[in-house]
Amino acid sequence: MSGVVTRKNIRHLNPKELDNLVWAFFAIQQLPPNDPNSFFVIAGYHGEPFRGAGYANPSWWGGYCNHGNHRAYVLRLERALQSKVPGVAMPYWDETEEFSLHYGIPPIFLQKTYTFYDNRSPPIPNPLFSYKFQAWITDRLSPIPDANYTKPVGYETVRYPFSGLVDAMGTLIHNENMSIKGEVETNRMLNDNVVKRLNSSSFKNSCGKSIPAGVNDKFKDCLEAPNYTVFSNTTSAQRWNDDHLSEIGFQPVVPLESLHNSIHLAIGGFDIPHHGNFDHDAGANGDMGENDTAAFDPIFFFHHCFIDLMFWRWQVRHKQCDSLEIIQGYPGTNSVDSQGPTPGVAGGTWLTLDSPLDPFKNPHDPTKAITSKEVINIANLGYDYDNPEPLLAGPPNQPAPILTVSNINRAAVSGSFVVSAWALQNDKWILVGTEAVLSRWQVAGCQNCQNHLEVRAHIPMKGWSREETDNMSFKGYLHPRTLKGGVLGGSGPQQGVRESTIKLSTDHLRSSKSKL
Repeated sequence: MSGVVTRKNIRHLNPKELDNLVWAFFAIQQLPPNDPNSFFVIAGYHGEPFRGAGYANPSWWGGYCNHGNHRAYVLRLERALQSKVPGVAMPYWDETEEFSLHYGIPPIFLQKTYTFYDNRSPPIPNPLFSYKFQAWITDRLSPIPDANYTKPVGYETVRYPFSGLVDAMGTLIHNENMSIKGEVETNRMLNDNVVKRLNSSSFKNSCGKSIPAGVNDKFKDCLEAPNYTVFSNTTSAQRWNDDHLSEIGFQPVVPLESLHNSIHLAIGGFDIPHHGNFDHDAGANGDMGENDTAAFDPIFFFHHCFIDLMFWRWQVRHKQCDSLEIIQGYPGTNSVDSQGPTPGVAGGTWLTLDSPLDPFKNPHDPTKAITSKEVINIANLGYDYDNPEPLLAGPPNQPAPILTVSNINRAAVSGSFVVSAWALQNDKWILVGTEAVLSRWQVAGCQNCQNHLEVRAHIPMKGWSREETDNMSFKGYLHPRTLKGGVLGGSGPQQGVRESTIKLSTDHLRSSKSKL
């Protein structure tokens, strides 16, 4: 097929390819903020600046953040880049390769200036490091001073350990203190955050075997999801896990959205305190950590390009490259689920493969929005991947006891948060697993996104037997952005945070002959 570009691991680009990519990014970041191909316009589709009913009304969501449209979203940015450098392809950040697992973010995202290999221009501010706002964004929703996402002209996106809450009390002091540490140290802190999120937790079971429980392990597990509905989003996966929990040999589904959320929060400034391998600063509020401004950090698109690759790998593995199926009426498939309807979509609308993916238009008819059905096969979209094969699977997972952390209401928590589950073994609390929740600050006020607000995390205790866990103790924590530490038993400054419930399930092991 002519005109097909190949998306590559960004670390594998040759000098010419990297020069062209950086030049294209720099060019669209310099376009006027009202130009349809400008970075400001395209990044703004995700959240702020809000439009439609959600512009100044917290009862609605004013952004187009809908996980069904992210393939179309990355494609839209890629075509804007191609308008400046024909033939350029959108690379991905491989979050599962050995480099990422050991060192974190590829260095190209951490350098403030870029020097072209071909000397086409003097060194420029690196457009992959950050973005400076060309227009003012006013947050008209937030009554919470410390959660105001207003951004002035010239604001530059930040990552962990910095804060992007420009009007928050203490943000200026916090960022000054981080700057004093120096660029080398703050980059180390960011990379440590990412590496620990990818690799941790790793614990030893009663036999002394090291059991991985980090995001990297989940990337492999998500490819086992049995159907597109539960693979695609956390709400559907939670329902599936609830309904099948007692079936013999059951293993919890890991949705792709769960992994997506974890990386967002690791870069935006979030990790698990009270754990020796984790670093956390309550003042860190990077842009990637919230839906409102995440897409203005250029690394957002490289992260989502990798998520799209994982989506394609799942399609290849399950032979669903030309068609997908949504379970009709299933939780997670209605417009009022998650953050609520996107602009132009009525509340209570069932989402199908024919639902419009506004604001992205059909290339053959610009008057119509493209649909999910039209972006199923990437061969029809003008791109492919350099490594589309699914990840090499490790040893088959054996059914294991499952911890379910529940009774957590997103509406009672301001912004994104993390849920963690712990087990007491040999008088020591061990982190068994986590679930990252990428949320908005105004969920409590959103009358059109009140479905499925309870967060339920199903965490397998890999490596433990039913007998070993029968007499163990467990606990769950909720870690909000606004509190250094965790919320247990409903304590903390956030009103309405209830005590979480943690339950051990072993019924699915009752007739299993597997040796655990």
